[in-house]
Amino acid sequence: MNSDTGAVDQARRNTDTVLTAMRELFAEGDLTALERYWAEPYVQHSPQMAGGLDTLRAAVPTLDGFSWEPQRVAAQGDLVFTHSVVHGWAANPVVIVDIFRLKGDRIVEHWDVVQDLVAPEDTAAGIPMV
Repeated sequence: MNSDTGAVDQARRNTDTVLTAMRELFAEGDLTALERYWAEPYVQHSPQMAGGLDTLRAAVPTLDGFSWEPQRVAAQGDLVFTHSVVHGWAANPVVIVDIFRLKGDRIVEHWDVVQDLVAPEDTAAGIPMV
């Protein structure tokens, strides 16, 4: 196996891990997903959340009407990027770009950028955000 094949396989595994982890934890509310897909020390770069898995354990049960709808997914090296429409995270729907870093098939670091979802007719270009 050449290094390109190995990198593609790793990116595919990382992508599958992130999509499964996010679905099980956030959409299904299964807190045991933290034990399967995340690892400490979990570094959280979001200005809204502290680091560590206890923060996620506390946040997930409080989400009401939560849905995470990834529209685009890309992976490079140990990083997975998702561009998603999210309901139930904020008062109104938001668009979130999440960046996950994995180590040993576990999510160990996270960054995000969050924007309010704006209807296409209300954007400067008149096109959808996602």
